[in-house]
Amino acid sequence: MQSSPYILTGNSVTSIMFRVALALLPAIAVQVWLFGPAILVSLTLASAAALGLEALALTLRGRPVTVGLADGSALVTAWLLALSIPAIAPWWLTLTGIFFAIIVAKHLYGGLGNNIFNPAMVAYAVLIISFPVPMTHWPAPALLTGNHLSLADAAHYIFGGGLPDGWKLDAITSATPLDTLRTQLKLHHSVDAIRQMPIFGAIGGKGSEYVALAYLAGGLFLLQQRIITWHIPAGMLGALTLVSAIFWLIEPQHYASPWFHLATGGSLLGAFFIATDPVTAATTPRGKLIYAAGIGLLVYLIREFGAYPDGVAFGVLLMNITVPLVDAWTQPPPYGHKQEQRT
Repeated sequence: MQSSPYILTGNSVTSIMFRVALALLPAIAVQVWLFGPAILVSLTLASAAALGLEALALTLRGRPVTVGLADGSALVTAWLLALSIPAIAPWWLTLTGIFFAIIVAKHLYGGLGNNIFNPAMVAYAVLIISFPVPMTHWPAPALLTGNHLSLADAAHYIFGGGLPDGWKLDAITSATPLDTLRTQLKLHHSVDAIRQMPIFGAIGGKGSEYVALAYLAGGLFLLQQRIITWHIPAGMLGALTLVSAIFWLIEPQHYASPWFHLATGGSLLGAFFIATDPVTAATTPRGKLIYAAGIGLLVYLIREFGAYPDGVAFGVLLMNITVPLVDAWTQPPPYGHKQEQRT
């Protein structure tokens, strides 16, 4: 280069993906502590499958395999999916999800940078619609059961070997706090009465509220590293808080509090790690706020009035569809030009 400007940046796809994975480690550690090491088996299986399918897809497309694997995008997709589904999900469920994430949602659209839907959320949506029963078997926190499966026992169960002698599925699994709340409300119990059940903690689900705090810590790290901006987390969590507060203030015995919705389900994972996907999210500052607010609104509406206890995946996918329009309508005019009037 013979002339300025000289702009140096340490960011690359590999660097960004590495820091996203690093930001997920606190939540993974908390899950291992509170729910047992089964998540490590699920993460390992998902990672291996994602890298293998990524290499296969790149080979079939005639693209450099080493470069494609080194960018880390397949690994992050695998981790996000593994953290979104039950840690003790059977091996075939994880592999099915990874196939849809890597092959269908990513490479059939042209690979990284060309996909219009978040790959991990496409996979989650396919799994929850197609296999609802195994998607409800979440590990119960050790705070409730007093113990959990060892790493070897978890691997044995996930790969189809069954539970150790003396163990029952009901003893190591439980419904999620959102699913429990939804079921009990249909039985005409009040929110205060439901919250007295052992599965609930001070704010959200017992144990899962600490995982939510770990996602928050990881999200703040991403903000500090400038991997993401504040617009999408603030827009999504702000909209979720606002709409849930309105319903809660109107009828607190039928609708949960805003902080319950923030501390349960995939709210914080979605706000900081999923909705912020740079490929499928809106790109303008104002567009990010609109995009994220739409996700927050959809998450609440699906939780309260939809067919599924959590709505993060569907909220993200539905708002992915709107991104081209949102970006087009919020794109600032070029310097020196007036904003065009739209009718």
